[in-house]
Amino acid sequence: MKSDIVLAGVGGQGILTIAAIVARVAMHEGLNVKQSEVHGMSQRGGSVVAHLRLADTPIFSDLIAPASADVILAMEPMEALRHAAYLAPDGAIITNATPIVNIGDYPELEQLHQAIEAYPRHLIVTGEAIAKDCGSPRAVNMVLLGALTRCLPLADTLFADAIREAFAKKGAEIVEANLKAYRAGLQAAAAI
Repeated sequence: MKSDIVLAGVGGQGILTIAAIVARVAMHEGLNVKQSEVHGMSQRGGSVVAHLRLADTPIFSDLIAPASADVILAMEPMEALRHAAYLAPDGAIITNATPIVNIGDYPELEQLHQAIEAYPRHLIVTGEAIAKDCGSPRAVNMVLLGALTRCLPLADTLFADAIREAFAKKGAEIVEANLKAYRAGLQAAAAI
């Protein structure tokens, strides 16, 4: 078993929180985990990317080779396409629908969505709307984590404990809001 995941977004969107939760669950399952992360000018809306590798055999590199990622999870559509060269031919792209327009010549959203829809396995999630419906507009990353879980060889039931642990210091209300967002993401990705 092996699963290579590229997580991409803009600073402050919770990419590293997603990576930490997935890694925690994978280690609980006895898998080997390697993670590499690159922080752009994250405080100023720059790109953040993490390579997360899970396997039941030794992993010798924390970086994912081009054309070999099983999943690309992006918190916004331009970041999904920016890292698409890493996607394996049978891999899946999961992205949040809403862009973070942080450059002057940001492409048209419809054009980005069409490019993503050209991949055989893709999912565009309305993360903000789902998170807001769950009572926590800031839990978009947990919505996307729920969607990602559908593509991982890990039991989705283990994620609830990892989410509780990740947000425990923020109080029971925040924990429950994030769990609700996660479950809604699972449902949103039922077809992937």
